Amino acid sequence: MEMEDYVRKLRDRKAIAAGSEKDRDSQHKKGRLTARERIDTLFDPGTFTEIDTLVTPRYDSYMGGKQSRYGDGVVTGFGLVNGRRVFAAAQDAAVMGGSLGEMHANKIVKAMRMALQYGCPFIAMNDSGGARIQEGVDSLGGYARIFDANCEASGVIPQISVILGPCAGGAVYSPALTDFVFMTENSYMFITGPNVVKAVMQEDVSQEELGGGLVHSKESGVSHFLAKDDHQCLASVRDLLSYLPSNNQDDPPYVPPTDDPDRRCPELEELVPTDSHKPYDVRQVIASVVDDGRFLEVHALWAENMVVGFARLNGWVVGIVANQPMVLAGTVDIKASIKATHFIRICDAYNIPIITLQDVPGFLPGTNQEYGGIIRNGARMIYAYSEATVPKLMLILRKSYGGAYCVMSSKGLRGDLLYAWPNAEIAVMGAEGAVNILFQGEVKAAPNPTARRKELVADYEERFNNPYVAAARGLIDDVIEPRDSRRILIRALELTLSKRERHVPKKHGISPM
Repeated sequence: MEMEDYVRKLRDRKAIAAGSEKDRDSQHKKGRLTARERIDTLFDPGTFTEIDTLVTPRYDSYMGGKQSRYGDGVVTGFGLVNGRRVFAAAQDAAVMGGSLGEMHANKIVKAMRMALQYGCPFIAMNDSGGARIQEGVDSLGGYARIFDANCEASGVIPQISVILGPCAGGAVYSPALTDFVFMTENSYMFITGPNVVKAVMQEDVSQEELGGGLVHSKESGVSHFLAKDDHQCLASVRDLLSYLPSNNQDDPPYVPPTDDPDRRCPELEELVPTDSHKPYDVRQVIASVVDDGRFLEVHALWAENMVVGFARLNGWVVGIVANQPMVLAGTVDIKASIKATHFIRICDAYNIPIITLQDVPGFLPGTNQEYGGIIRNGARMIYAYSEATVPKLMLILRKSYGGAYCVMSSKGLRGDLLYAWPNAEIAVMGAEGAVNILFQGEVKAAPNPTARRKELVADYEERFNNPYVAAARGLIDDVIEPRDSRRILIRALELTLSKRERHVPKKHGISPM
């Protein structure tokens, strides 16, 4: 047999692995791309190298040697995204519904282990009906190996899950173990239920029934990003990767800035009302301060009273944690605590400085919060801030009351440099509440209780409820004009980038769960 015959047979096998026009049409009718189209969309053109292309499933032997598709329903390999090396696995719904069998799992785990070994991010594109029933416990064992690989890589390399179709049963736990989850509007994540088989095979149940992208982005918080379709979703993944280092030993990508580091921001004095009862959108404050107004918000639709995301200051990547006065007055509740905690830990794992913009009246009161575990979840945020060894900067925009002041990057939690605007209110509680408690009898006995209350409130604000008391104690480093916020944060950031901090040696702490 001549070499051209060998080459022809190789090409025939790879053509089978690549899929048919019928497969492509089937995915396109659902408004989705094929696995290889997704690979082409994510990676820089012509840079992807596939591995394990000709792997065949164990399913073959169970079916008496009947030949199935080469590749076993998942495309794995490596390539460049924004010029940096990335590994990926893209499930192929055209092959047995993208179901996971033993060899399918082995391919994913192999790619994950390689990503970990070579210090590269790993992207999993999920479009699967779940465990392959024909392979029984071998399929379940495959999921367990994937979960273990997720845990081993956690905090070492960025792991991103992209849900582009069904993600059913045990399959949902791998995405939940990764750093970020992206979903499209016509994708699903669900554990089990009476409609599982119907959903996987027919996909004609509602988003509410099965947990579509909007549900998990807005209600459960499982999804960090929601996109309209595959193209938009994968473009967002590329954007996120531009803020993340390749691994925990690298720094995030520096981009030479075009925005003046000494630029002043006079608009901030108009954006934030001095009346602490009036709301404003903290995202406008963020856009004013960061480079070119660019802010990649994470978890934008969930726990909206807390805003978190990535930006740059003078070209350096930073993570922003900010209270949102437009929602629940910026109070911290259970969901906001969980959201901030997750984001802080990601920033700390990947060497991303944390900037906290504080305008918080306290923790959200109420029996629902108490019964739901606000104490435990608030403690998680304390633990995350305390444990973080990256630079931690904080700017108090307006209110900073009670326990919320303590937990959000205060000096006591090793905050590096802390600033406040001159209108900031830093105290155990607001002046009116304090007067009602401390001077209740005096107010009632006064000839004019209303006038006396106003006098006492003004006196309390002058003596206690301002940034100068905290500055006098060294609990904030300076009181600054709002328009100077950008240049002062940049100077503080560039000082603290060389920070080196170590905790006492231990196997691991016991974080509140």
